[in-house]
Amino acid sequence: MITNEEKKVGLYTFDECPTNPVEVTALTPAESLNLNWGEKDLPERIRTKHVHRLHPYLGKYIPQLVEVFLRKYFVRGQTVIDPFCGSGTTLVQANELGINAVGYDISAFNVLLSGAKTDNYDTSVMRREVLDILEKVSVATQTELGQQTLWKECERTPFLSVEDDEYLNMWFAPQALRELLTYRYFIESGDYQYKELLKVILSRSARSARLTTHFDLDFPKKPVTEPYHCYKHNRTCYPTQVAFKFLKRYSNDTIRRVTEYSDLKTDASVEIHHEDCLYADFPKSNGVITSPPYVGLIDYHEQHAYAYHLLGLEDKREKEIGPAAGGKSKKAKENYQKNIAEVFRRTIKSMEPEGRLIVVANDKDNLYDGIADSLDVEVEDIIQRHVNRRTGRRAGQFYESIFVWRKI
Repeated sequence: MITNEEKKVGLYTFDECPTNPVEVTALTPAESLNLNWGEKDLPERIRTKHVHRLHPYLGKYIPQLVEVFLRKYFVRGQTVIDPFCGSGTTLVQANELGINAVGYDISAFNVLLSGAKTDNYDTSVMRREVLDILEKVSVATQTELGQQTLWKECERTPFLSVEDDEYLNMWFAPQALRELLTYRYFIESGDYQYKELLKVILSRSARSARLTTHFDLDFPKKPVTEPYHCYKHNRTCYPTQVAFKFLKRYSNDTIRRVTEYSDLKTDASVEIHHEDCLYADFPKSNGVITSPPYVGLIDYHEQHAYAYHLLGLEDKREKEIGPAAGGKSKKAKENYQKNIAEVFRRTIKSMEPEGRLIVVANDKDNLYDGIADSLDVEVEDIIQRHVNRRTGRRAGQFYESIFVWRKI
């Protein structure tokens, strides 16, 4: 009989004994893993701890899930690969446990975000830079004299001009766009060491400052320019007209999160590649932990369109595997299976003998049995997980499978 005190370890408290990530070891039987955490077991503040909430990201798995399998199948000093690293969850958690990590992603924004999360910061310099650029933007956009100077500057710098960008002019109110562009101008013109982090603050602020409803930040379909009934606040709300309040809010939040994670970081290495993993030459590793894109579900470039337009990032959406635009036809699913299998085949080739390929997927189309059959792996375990709460997704029941395949 497990006592209440025994259920409490670190930050986690479990009422019905779901698996406590910090208690997992190589000797923990896979069949004993209960990964059906509820909100009471893992509240949002824990699921989005430190840099994991540096910027919202649709379709990511929670860090505790990654932690369980890192602790069970890897040890300090080994190397894990994530060929679809997304927002960098695997990379962040691996470093926290002293495990080297190598990530790949076709999305330039994902690479930017993962890099900002896992960078080695001098936190005093980081704090100074984040507050310095915020003060410059405040003077330039929140005071009459500053705005007069700014408009003169607009005439001679491309960083403050978006005349030809239909997206930015359509999705942001004039004042909000001026404030975002001013922040971008100071990033580009300033002598800052941590520009990638500043770009993430800018992107996160832009996401919140768009002309959309408060309850539809994830999937806005068209700009909202009139007052509307807000289901989130149960009152009449108004479209956002400014961005500076978000720049200020997320600057302070970023300082706190980066500082918190910096205290946990180890000297394990992190490499991130902006590369098509279908053709990547993967380095030697001890295994893989990843959550591939789902066929026909999420456009991983479009969800961060504001960042691509503001930062001029290279758009490679035509190379996404299973893109939303490709739909869920039989042909789309066959292409998805073929491409995912090819990526895994390349990772397995560089993997040490007996290494594990751990894949987290909502396999409602039953595609992964066929993928496993095409690889030189033994299906060691398939663990079903009820996702009771999902960051960024709120409606409906959701289940995912964790496939544990061993290299043979």
